[in-house]
Amino acid sequence: MPAKSKAQQKAAGAALSAKRGKTSKSKLKGASKQMASSMSEKQLEEFASSKTKGKPEHSSK
Repeated sequence: MPAKSKAQQKAAGAALSAKRGKTSKSKLKGASKQMASSMSEKQLEEFASSKTKGKPEHSSK
């Protein structure tokens, strides 16, 4: 499932980085912190690698 907004994609990238051990989990905030604990590395990779062209900065509910 691809990310629906650029913000969601950035959060997934930060969570993926922490999950892989490149950054510390204590530096995560908000959505990225929740994503790191609730999603697998493969799911995070799918979110972070989706195309950004045409995506809004934030998705509307």
